[in-house]
Amino acid sequence: MTKITNKTNPRLAALIVTLKDASRVHEANIWREIARRLDAPRKNYAEVNLSKIDRYASEGETILVPGKVLGSGAVSLPVTVAALDFSEAAMSKIVGANGTCMTIEDLVRDNPKGSRVRILR
Repeated sequence: MTKITNKTNPRLAALIVTLKDASRVHEANIWREIARRLDAPRKNYAEVNLSKIDRYASEGETILVPGKVLGSGAVSLPVTVAALDFSEAAMSKIVGANGTCMTIEDLVRDNPKGSRVRILR
């Protein structure tokens, strides 16, 4: 039998509710998909290195990581990265490349339709 647990992190629980509401109100399926990924066990969260972001991102693009961005590698293009969490090294390297780091909550507020966002996992 499977044990059912709720998220104990209040920020994460509120984020999941916000994403589901945004998906319903703005008819944007991207937010429902991100909520589903964040509602999964924490061991299944994405951990994306900067080298992967540099490999798959275009200049000026918005990248969404439903997990943590790690500082291994380098970013050569100015990109906007939204994630649940950032390592200190990742944040400094993104800002050093004239990019922007933001939370998923900020991205939902700034882009409620979720248009032109690439999900990396």
